[in-house]
Amino acid sequence: MIEDGYLSSAWEGDQFDFQNSAGHGRPQLRTFEPAETSSSSTRLNSTSPIPSRTSVDSAGQVSTSRWQESPTTHMTTLERRDNALTTHSEQVALVDPTFDESVLRALCDLDCGVPLLLDRIKQSMISCREASTFFKKRAAMEEEYGKNMQKLARSTAEIYSMNDGKAGSFVSAWHGTLRVHEMMAENRLRFAQRLNEMSEELANLSKEVEKNRKQTKELATRYERALQESETSTEKCKNRLDITSEELERVLLQKEGESLKDNVVQSRAGNTGGKRAIGKAVGGLLLKSKNPGNIQRQEDDIRSKVSTASDVYRKAMIDTQTMRQEYFNFQLPRILRSLKECTDEIDLGTQYHLTRYAFLFESIVLSDGSILVPPREEGLGLKASIESIDNRSDFRIYMQNYAYARGGVLRGPRREGPIEEGFLPPIPRHDIDKHISSNGVNMNGGLHGVPASGRPTFGVDLAEQMVRDNVDLPPILPKCCQAIEKYGLQTQGIYRISGMTSKVAKLRQKLDQDLNAVDLDASEWSGDINTVASAIKGWLRDLPDPLLTFSLHQGFIEAAKIENDRLRHIRLHERVNELPDPNYATLKYFLGHLHRINQHATINSMSMQNLAIVFGPTLFGISPTSAHPGQANGGMVDAALQNLAIETILNHYSDIFEDESEVAS
Repeated sequence: MIEDGYLSSAWEGDQFDFQNSAGHGRPQLRTFEPAETSSSSTRLNSTSPIPSRTSVDSAGQVSTSRWQESPTTHMTTLERRDNALTTHSEQVALVDPTFDESVLRALCDLDCGVPLLLDRIKQSMISCREASTFFKKRAAMEEEYGKNMQKLARSTAEIYSMNDGKAGSFVSAWHGTLRVHEMMAENRLRFAQRLNEMSEELANLSKEVEKNRKQTKELATRYERALQESETSTEKCKNRLDITSEELERVLLQKEGESLKDNVVQSRAGNTGGKRAIGKAVGGLLLKSKNPGNIQRQEDDIRSKVSTASDVYRKAMIDTQTMRQEYFNFQLPRILRSLKECTDEIDLGTQYHLTRYAFLFESIVLSDGSILVPPREEGLGLKASIESIDNRSDFRIYMQNYAYARGGVLRGPRREGPIEEGFLPPIPRHDIDKHISSNGVNMNGGLHGVPASGRPTFGVDLAEQMVRDNVDLPPILPKCCQAIEKYGLQTQGIYRISGMTSKVAKLRQKLDQDLNAVDLDASEWSGDINTVASAIKGWLRDLPDPLLTFSLHQGFIEAAKIENDRLRHIRLHERVNELPDPNYATLKYFLGHLHRINQHATINSMSMQNLAIVFGPTLFGISPTSAHPGQANGGMVDAALQNLAIETILNHYSDIFEDESEVAS
């Protein structure tokens, strides 16, 4: 029946989003031997020479059909069609110039091209998802590692500031070590973020390719099913024509009155290769006596049916041939190209993200290395920070602070006393200029190297010094700062690198003995300006009440906790204004000096942050007693917040200390 066939218009409703393409991988056309005709003049003697191309869908179904036709009449038609398709392929490009046409041709020549690509895409999607899962799990590990390390570094710094730990150079090195770990933790967190992004991108790529694969598979299945149904319909039309032709032969036998035996003999003699069994015409002789008019009408009716069945069969055959040519020469290459592009997309996408992962992994390892061992101009690394610990200097400073805080209280046997009470005579003392102990402590001046006569400078209250000397600034401050600005502005790591312990102790002793007599322009001191810098740091550290005072300590810390930069600046400005006059004047002069040091940071590497790290603990000081709640004896209190407070004040030095008249001048 004609309605059982599929016309070429059946493809028009299933257009897919492909680029313009022409026929590649065209199936080879072959001509089969025509079947010999029977004695009947109405017998069809030609069929289409379409090759027996097997149509394989993804489910593995196979449909075969063969039609045969006279080679003379049909080859001309096929040659015209082949020439037309060849001309069309020259005008329209089926694929992009960059597309591998040889691969497409090879896929078109395979009967299993579509399922091959579908399975390949499925493998690629599995690989893509595995890579996405790996990135996600690796990101979780890196994120947990980074957060734990960051938490450890911060909590360790806070706990150390609350405990009675070592001060001095050890604190700077210890906080530098924790800062290194915190920076490495930040790197790991950034790495985890990038891994999560790549995992999400791979997951989205896999979903998109899976969607395209499903759509293309459904389209290919629909095309193949339509072709199979057309072939089945053509086969039915052929069977219907055969049955009708057999009926016509029986009627003709009845009309001629031939015997069954003679009919069989003549049939075998005339067509040895015939496929139909003539024996179905039963009772030929018995029907010989039927009315000839009825037989004629029956013959005419059957001939009409044969003609109709022949037309339907021929039309179904042509439609199937057209559909097959369109499928194999046009639709199949487009489907294969789409699937191949999906394969390339997911394969290249997976490879790209794996390459990106390798690059990020290398970058994070190199970044960790640069944090552990930074370039010389960027500061100290982990090993250099630990090596900068000066235990001898730290112990000497601790002895001085301890003696100032508790030296007046008798804690053991008395050394000196009346001889009549059994005390030994005092230990003889030698010349002060000739005998200085190996640890730099002046034996003649006691523990602090202060001579019997003169005005001591180290360890004396700031206000007492200024009242005693009737000055607006402690004399040691401008003396040392001017020398540092004269000889040390371009010195790498000024204030961060300590001078030799013995030379620093010697300079301290001389400054304590006679401040005005010390010539800092002498080559002994100007040649090693770090010694002068260490001396001024020691003077600030030895103040009984630190420069920012214990009473205002908590106020500075609370102000430093404010996250808003502008508000933090205002609150710290208020705390600075609350300082006593001697402390305010000294702080203003000294931070101005540090501000000038920072102006040469490109040479000396002393940024605002580095200066704050060096002088945060020094300017805030160490509480010698438990008289101040929340502060640990001899320990560092809120070191990170102290550094932030000093850094903020330095950054806003002109706003805090300079009035409009000073700025104008």
